[in-house]
Amino acid sequence: MNLVIGPWRRYDRRMPVRAIRGATTADVDEREHIGERVIEMLDDVIAANRLDFDSVISVLFTATPDLVSVFPATVARERIPGDIPLMCAQELDTEGSLPSCIRMMMHVETNTPRAEIQHSFLQGARVLRPDLAD
Repeated sequence: MNLVIGPWRRYDRRMPVRAIRGATTADVDEREHIGERVIEMLDDVIAANRLDFDSVISVLFTATPDLVSVFPATVARERIPGDIPLMCAQELDTEGSLPSCIRMMMHVETNTPRAEIQHSFLQGARVLRPDLAD
């Protein structure tokens, strides 16, 4: 049997872990606006992949250096339960990179095949992965 019992929970090691990508852009560097864009991205990923928060392991956010009004994880906490780890980092300031961009990588346990995972590239971030954008 492939069950592992640890101090936090019991889980089946056969459950695959998948990473779901998301990205969006902000029109202005204001807390409320960035919050709306982050929540829109989260809601899109959750709905498209029919996720419940029990399957979410962690979420990593990055933001470009021109976005300083709020941490994306701070506003994401409005939607994501407190026992799910969230982390923010600054995106590399690379020449030619998309400005005012917020990126997300959500790690989830799911039986959904990798090829069927629905990533979310919204607003101006559609140019990052036109093959995955709606």
